[in-house]
Amino acid sequence: MKAPRMHLSDTREQGRRKIDTKYVLVNLFRYSKPVLPAFVVLFLVSVAASALSLIGPWLSGEAIDLIKTDGTTDMNAIFFYCALLAGVYVLSGVLSYLSAAGMAYVAKRVACKMREDAFSRLVSLPVSYFDSRQAGDIISVLSYDVDTVGESIASDVSLVINSVVMIVGSFIMMLIIAPLLVLIFVVTIPLSVLITRFIAKKVQPLFRKRSAKLGELNGFVEEMIAGQKTTKTYCCEEHVLDLFEEKNREAVEAYSKAEYLSTMTGPTNTFMNNLALTLISVFGALVYMFSIGGVTVGQISSFVLYSRKFSGPINEIANVFGEFQSAIAAAERVFRVLDEPEECAVSRGLEPGERGLNAAYVEGNVDFSHVAFSYVKGREVIHDFSLSAKKGQLIAIVGRTGAGKTTIINLLMRFYDPDSGSIKIDGADIACVPRADVRKCFTMVLQDTWLFAGTVYENIAYGKEGATREEVERVCRAAKIHSFITRLPQGYDTMLSDNAANISKGQKQLLTIARAMLLDSPMLILDEATSNVDTRTEHIIQQAMTGLMQGRTCFVIAHRLSTIRHADKILVMEGGDVVEQGTHDELISAKGMYYNLYKSQFESY
Repeated sequence: MKAPRMHLSDTREQGRRKIDTKYVLVNLFRYSKPVLPAFVVLFLVSVAASALSLIGPWLSGEAIDLIKTDGTTDMNAIFFYCALLAGVYVLSGVLSYLSAAGMAYVAKRVACKMREDAFSRLVSLPVSYFDSRQAGDIISVLSYDVDTVGESIASDVSLVINSVVMIVGSFIMMLIIAPLLVLIFVVTIPLSVLITRFIAKKVQPLFRKRSAKLGELNGFVEEMIAGQKTTKTYCCEEHVLDLFEEKNREAVEAYSKAEYLSTMTGPTNTFMNNLALTLISVFGALVYMFSIGGVTVGQISSFVLYSRKFSGPINEIANVFGEFQSAIAAAERVFRVLDEPEECAVSRGLEPGERGLNAAYVEGNVDFSHVAFSYVKGREVIHDFSLSAKKGQLIAIVGRTGAGKTTIINLLMRFYDPDSGSIKIDGADIACVPRADVRKCFTMVLQDTWLFAGTVYENIAYGKEGATREEVERVCRAAKIHSFITRLPQGYDTMLSDNAANISKGQKQLLTIARAMLLDSPMLILDEATSNVDTRTEHIIQQAMTGLMQGRTCFVIAHRLSTIRHADKILVMEGGDVVEQGTHDELISAKGMYYNLYKSQFESY
């Protein structure tokens, strides 16, 4: 029985929850600390670039005031101001470029560190985390969400810094030039702020939902690509397309709603800025005509330019507001992964008289005592399970699908911890033994084969650091796969594609068995390890495995009951309970559930 996956309703609930902005900003600051000196320098460069650009309108106004209607215009002075104006803007442009390039470098460093930490945390998370989530959703966090945060730091942060400097500087210059005209912004700015705040409250949960829906879509696509052969076999292409269309529509709707509402901010603020400019033009003309405050034409021209520099950045901030919300939502998803509790090494400390466990000296005596376990609270899948396995014994676990066979292995490997009861190896309670030490006691071959993109040699030597070519070839001969490998184009150096799609399932199974044989662990777990090979190959592997099992405590989950006839003890499970146990002959004689399973299996041939 496997752990239940996260329901779609859980994903929707994530999308509806309010974003914890403070939590995100605190964590972003923590990640920015290593690049803080560079950020400060870039901040100063950006301020200098913005300050230089603020000189432009003042120089322009001075040049305009030099123009006389009586023919006494000093053209040299005007050309001087023009040259100075060009120099200021060129220098400002260079500094802006340096600031933008520097921010891109800083963003790359932060995003790279976030992705490294997120992947490192994923590696250290318990199996239950992955059992309850879609792989595509997890991948979406590492790719889309981290990239969104990096892009926001690279472009949006720099833009906001420039905009703030521009707004403050322009406001100061307008106060110096014509304080009376500044009163116009008393009306337009509060209106812009109120509109922006209103949209902010509405758009935050929408961007969170957008990230959740994109993750859900990625998860679906990942599953469908992995199962494309099954889809074609059952001619379910149309059904899959319908499901994809539904999930794609939900993702697009979530994306559109977030973008639609966030983009309203820009046009609304543009309207307010244009209204302000209109009022400034009208009242500026009145101020000049009635000589209020001694304002000149050049100063009014400068004021208009500063008003554009004042309102333009407000509009730009409003336009990137949606991107900020998207980045915050993405950052929260990344930080939630980073804050997931790591797989704890031990569940409890050693009590007086208890001892630890050293894999190098483990004999292989295993005791389950009144173990109960549930993946979901209130839905117990293992009830009062007890078992005693002695050194060198072969323990077979059989039963119908969902009986709890794999759950027993999950508990033994400490992928999960029991709700009650205890599991002991050589008398040491594994709850107070580091998980890594427990797992070093076992070699495990799963029904679901996993091979990575690499050479055949690298895949077989995966579990044993420093394994030599001779050791790898030895176990491959024992697993009856050496001849197959030597027939490959580059032999042991042949590259396997993603999940070894360029070899058969049976061959993949043989490679994982060879990998297991390379380790020298005191105990062995086989979870349907020969399910993907034909009967003849299975017989050959069984002979090889007999040698591997010598002197080791072995736990075997098997559906082919013919492979476990010589087991020292066979446990028959049903609904999380052991309903029968004994040797093959004893269980056949009892004519109970095992007898019926065995009889039905052979009658099917």
